[in-house]
Amino acid sequence: SVHLRFQLCDFSRLYKGDVKEKSSKMKKEQSFEAALKELEETVQRLESGQLALDEAVALFERGQELVQLCAGKLERAELQVNQLLPDADGYREESW
Repeated sequence: SVHLRFQLCDFSRLYKGDVKEKSSKMKKEQSFEAALKELEETVQRLESGQLALDEAVALFERGQELVQLCAGKLERAELQVNQLLPDADGYREESW
């Protein structure tokens, strides 16, 4: 039992390191489609119920990061589209 706990802790540290590595990759501007695909896969893994607690928590944290990334990209896209929509005088010319 103690040995198993140590193994889980070691796995958790390794897995969280993987999540941190993915987080730094995300900062290199992961595409919306790639982030959404990763988020969908993350949700499927979490919903499977087959994960150790530490792994589930690490995946949940990664999922939260992906949600924020996707939401930010959608918000920026919406702003860009709104800037392209015509106003009463014609099309707006605004920088993004």
